[in-house]
Amino acid sequence: MKEKVTLSIEKEVYKKFRKYCDDNAIMLSKKIELIMKRIMDEENGGKK
Repeated sequence: MKEKVTLSIEKEVYKKFRKYCDDNAIMLSKKIELIMKRIMDEENGGKK
């Protein structure tokens, strides 16, 4: 199940990341989710 969240992000960071996602045909929310999972995996030594 998906969770809707509200985030506060620096405007220029958001604009640049949004453009990156648009240019690469990536859903912004999915990319953030993948980054979050990667960080958690690294922190847990690869454990899920």
